[in-house]
Amino acid sequence: MTGEEMHALVERLYPICRSITGDGVRRTLEIIGEHLPLTVTEVPTGTEVLDWTVPKEWNIRDAYVKDPSGRRVIDFRESNLHVVGYSVPVSGTYTLEELRPRLHTLPDQPDLVPYRTGYYAETWGFCLSQNTLDGLGDGPYEVLIDSTLAEGSLTVAEHVVPGRLPDEVVISCHVCHPSLANDNLAGVAVAVALAGALAGRLEEPRHTYRFLFMPGTIGAITWLALNRERVHLVAAGLTLACAGDRGALTYKRSRRGDAEIDRAVTHVLRGRPHRVLDFSPYGYDERQFCSPGFDLPFGGLTRTPYAGYPEYHTSGDNPGFVAPEAMEDTLDALVQVVEVLEGNRTYLNLSPYGEPQLGRRGLYGALGGRSDTKQAQMAMLWVLNLSDGEHSLLDIARRSELPFAAVEGAAQALLEAGLVKEKA
Repeated sequence: MTGEEMHALVERLYPICRSITGDGVRRTLEIIGEHLPLTVTEVPTGTEVLDWTVPKEWNIRDAYVKDPSGRRVIDFRESNLHVVGYSVPVSGTYTLEELRPRLHTLPDQPDLVPYRTGYYAETWGFCLSQNTLDGLGDGPYEVLIDSTLAEGSLTVAEHVVPGRLPDEVVISCHVCHPSLANDNLAGVAVAVALAGALAGRLEEPRHTYRFLFMPGTIGAITWLALNRERVHLVAAGLTLACAGDRGALTYKRSRRGDAEIDRAVTHVLRGRPHRVLDFSPYGYDERQFCSPGFDLPFGGLTRTPYAGYPEYHTSGDNPGFVAPEAMEDTLDALVQVVEVLEGNRTYLNLSPYGEPQLGRRGLYGALGGRSDTKQAQMAMLWVLNLSDGEHSLLDIARRSELPFAAVEGAAQALLEAGLVKEKA
């Protein structure tokens, strides 16, 4: 998918009212399913998942606040952000004074509508701009929230690209936010594009790649609970969010701090503007995968991190805020990370006493005339020197500060020349 195609998917998904459960999530997964085959699991309300319980399912059809003239001054049909997520049904007449405790604004950003939820407390409310609130009279106001909160299920979807190894690389993104384009949908679109790129490879990948589309927090906890006996297969993982803003890429390390995924991503980002953050138990679902009982090698990739841009969790996070070229850049980085994970091996030098004569084996001659001859020669020397069974190709690339592709190419040439062998 190109950046424009990813952006078109963001625009298509944007109007849907999503939450941690409900038909909005299902409709979102139906659209994703047009691009990727998905396995969808419905987990019933009341199911115990680790220390949590799957909540009631929430759906909404309409909501508004009408002034005395009958005009909708707050209108769910205009934007699904206008209703606090998981609001219980309401029908009645209220004065502005009675409504005020249930009206949420951003006084410091008076043109924007905030995003608010009340998942685990049966309450209700509306979100609006401060400017709209300032223009309201005393009322009375007709208030309606046509919603249901009832026994149902939580929906989790997976797409798997099978590999030669059972070890899995997991890409997780959340599908629980309503109309928020960067924090939610840009990550979904990039994940869809990455999965499509993997499925389109001519060769079967080395690792198995599992893409998770699920609500934040409770979705990851539910998936972990359902897969507790097989999470040991996760060799690397990334949560993907805020993938389309114009900020530099930001990587948050796993709890381990030096897992292969940490080293792979930081190596790939070395040549472009980026930031690297140490792990903290706050943020997206990497904190669930990195909880101490699991301690999976899971990092987080964003552009500008959560809460790091003024439009975060507001109506300003719309499709116009998301840049196609930024999504392309995120996708390109992820493809390079996959290439590192796929190509990373550990080798043994079969001629470790002194530097072997490369010329008589045709290795120097094979490099003649190449624009990167010096780099390729250095890559060979580094691979020979560090192929002691303890250093992987990724370790060598990081220490030599050479591109991984150059190191991998050197290793392949040395392998064909019989100077190294792969460590069993």
